[in-house]
Amino acid sequence: MAFFFEVTCVLRSLLFPDDFNYNTDGYEGDAADDRKSQDGSETMPFIDESPTMSPSLCARGPDGEAVSPTPPEGLLAGGDVEKGLEMKKLVLSGFLASEEIYINQLEALLLPMRPLKATATTSQPVLTIQQVETIFYKIQDIFEIHKEFYDALFPHIQQWDEKVAVGHLFQKLASQLGVYKAFVDNYKVAVETAEKCSQANIQFQKISENLKVKGPKDAKDCTTIVNMEALLYKPIDRVTRSTLVLHDLLKHTPKDHPDFPLLQDALRISQNFLSSINEEIDPRRTAVTTPKGEARQLVKDGFLVEVSEGSRKLRHLFLFTDLLLCAKMKKTSAGRQQQYECKWYIPLADLTFQTLDDSDSCPHIQVLPEHEIEDMKIKISVIKSEIQKEKKALKGQSRGVERLRKKMNEQESWLLLHSPTIPFRIHNKHGKSCLFLLSSDYERSEWRESIQKLQKKDLLACVLSSVELQVLTSSCFKLRTVHNIPVTSNKDEEETPGLYGFLHVIVHSATGFNDSANLYCTLEVDSYGYFVSKAKTRVFRDTTEPQWNEEFEIELEGSQCLRILCYEQCYDKTKLNKDDNEIVDKIMGKGQVQLDPQTVQSKNWHMDVIEMNGIKVEFSMKFTSRDLSLKRTPSKKQSGVFGVKISVVTKRERSKVPYIVRQCIEEVEKRGIDEVGIYRISGVATDIQALKAAFDTNTKDILVMLSDMDINAIAGTLKLYFRELPEPLLTDRLYPAFMEGIALSDPAAKENCMMHLLRSLPDPNLITFLSLLEHLKRVAEKEPVNKMSLHNLGTVFGPTLLRPSESEISKAHITTASDIWSHDVMAQVQVLLYYLQHPPISFAELKRNTLYFSTDV
Repeated sequence: MAFFFEVTCVLRSLLFPDDFNYNTDGYEGDAADDRKSQDGSETMPFIDESPTMSPSLCARGPDGEAVSPTPPEGLLAGGDVEKGLEMKKLVLSGFLASEEIYINQLEALLLPMRPLKATATTSQPVLTIQQVETIFYKIQDIFEIHKEFYDALFPHIQQWDEKVAVGHLFQKLASQLGVYKAFVDNYKVAVETAEKCSQANIQFQKISENLKVKGPKDAKDCTTIVNMEALLYKPIDRVTRSTLVLHDLLKHTPKDHPDFPLLQDALRISQNFLSSINEEIDPRRTAVTTPKGEARQLVKDGFLVEVSEGSRKLRHLFLFTDLLLCAKMKKTSAGRQQQYECKWYIPLADLTFQTLDDSDSCPHIQVLPEHEIEDMKIKISVIKSEIQKEKKALKGQSRGVERLRKKMNEQESWLLLHSPTIPFRIHNKHGKSCLFLLSSDYERSEWRESIQKLQKKDLLACVLSSVELQVLTSSCFKLRTVHNIPVTSNKDEEETPGLYGFLHVIVHSATGFNDSANLYCTLEVDSYGYFVSKAKTRVFRDTTEPQWNEEFEIELEGSQCLRILCYEQCYDKTKLNKDDNEIVDKIMGKGQVQLDPQTVQSKNWHMDVIEMNGIKVEFSMKFTSRDLSLKRTPSKKQSGVFGVKISVVTKRERSKVPYIVRQCIEEVEKRGIDEVGIYRISGVATDIQALKAAFDTNTKDILVMLSDMDINAIAGTLKLYFRELPEPLLTDRLYPAFMEGIALSDPAAKENCMMHLLRSLPDPNLITFLSLLEHLKRVAEKEPVNKMSLHNLGTVFGPTLLRPSESEISKAHITTASDIWSHDVMAQVQVLLYYLQHPPISFAELKRNTLYFSTDV
């Protein structure tokens, strides 16, 4: 949302004071007609975006030299003095009228503030005291300042005399600008708080969208309905307007008039104030006016992938108050300022979202195999590790680091382009259709809601001339709020690198639903620039107060944010929403929280609540760093199975493969082999822990528990078993040889080495590994249904089956477990993938060939 763009207007008014029109609320400057061009047509208001413009708000002449606010000599000489004083009265009268409107606007804001504050201490508050004080911060003080000023100025204008002095009133008004500094500092937070409260509370939303502003005294029964966001902007608008008025008053006040030095002092104070906050303002500014004459403001922007002519293109999408503009960054020579090229724009009045089946017009979307996406993530992880090593080794020499950064930027940009798969299609009334791909239902919902909110207003269709379109596109570079594509290499060194490890989240419950529904939640975290869905609660049916109480373990890859989306699942096919021929459950609410390392890294659970459109979801979370989560900790109780050597378990059970492995594999193949994302989607942690306890204690109810348990929990239990083995299934002893064997280039040599390493495994480890291998191959055969390829399964299980124990990490002189993760994870995946892609491997055949090879490794 536009934030203090009028500071630029002040610059323009001081540069060219006779050419500036600043009429918004009843006060108009001297050159009201100067907006007409020579041919009589309306010229487009243009904001100078020149980078050479001084940030200081002191007045400057056309030649760039600093000028005094004193009017030119002789301007009010002789007979012009009388005319000048008459103009002064007109200026003051116009400003007084605009002050009345401004005071009425402040009064409209204050009207709901008092009852909201009163109810904050009751049992059913609309807002908390803190929210009230944040939204209405300093409004009361500003109102009192301007009411006092208005009451003092009004009688002077009513009984006008050329000798009347009003300079002291403006001087006092200027001296109280400090309250505006406090307001400006809080402004962004106030607007964001009001927006969040409107989403969370329908009662407050109605209040904030229907504020009644009284008209002037001479206008009978004239009230207008204005929303809170527009009124909160008025004080920001007012500071600059007062400065412009002072300039005009000085222009029409003789130098020997007692008001002159006082007005000069007031202008000096005002300019210094504006200069002091000029560096802190939000860069978005009004670029042109809309067909209704309103300021066109940027509402939302971001990088999206557009499907154009069958291929993916990275675009920067800008949502203005009346149109949607799609642009791409133009390539420029070194040192030149970057610019945007407009690809298309659609007026919001013409934009629609169709829910009809339009599969005939939907182009084929090329989706890369997931293993290619995972491959790229691993490569990026390795480069990050190399960058850290280079930084330590180079000691300030950054050429090698820059080369690696450039390579990482290219790979991350490739990932951003090819990761998104969720369609977001928009149409206009004239047949044009545009298709974007997003990584998350959250973004799709945000864009749709932002557009539909603007469309509720009385919009007029607009057609931009080539000049207007060029000006608007040029302004996008300054207007944008999202400056870089979301890749790691764009981040400052000081920025938090995000969290690596495991986030434990318990989704407890939700309240605030008006009608009973089938409800579930999904969890998303950011990963390599985009958001990825990581977990889903079970569907709680026909309720207004779902009680999930489900815990999930989510792997984080440099993540900084957790999102929770609450859905209503549709079972009635007549009520299904269709978008690009895809069935979509209804989003009831969505929200996100920043993953503050200090908050989540404590050992204790941190409870929180997300408010979303009046719905509250209660959840808890805690974080385990990768250094800790990669540790293999042997169990103190050798009577169980988790954390106990596999040879001990098989000997005790008198089996070749541990019972837990056999039962989990059997259950997954029975009813989970068609499950989308099996072994990748997190199971409920409490279910996994219950199964773990059951297997550890060898309870008789294990088979009953397995048949009733969610299949993702069973898959998660199997992964947890291998992860908690005191040493990896493929053993610590053989780990270095596996790393060397997979790196061999000659296929024959690699085959001999990799088969020889399998023969070198202890029998329980080998038989268990071969059983798991055949199971994973059967899972991959169902890839068209479950979306789990051999590569996906290799990525999930590779580090779990090969990652060394703590003792081996220390022998390798590796400082942290995360180093071995980033350095060897690709090789670990490749080892398992080698065996998954290999023709069937028989235990008996391997053992027959043992005689021909040495057993020394």
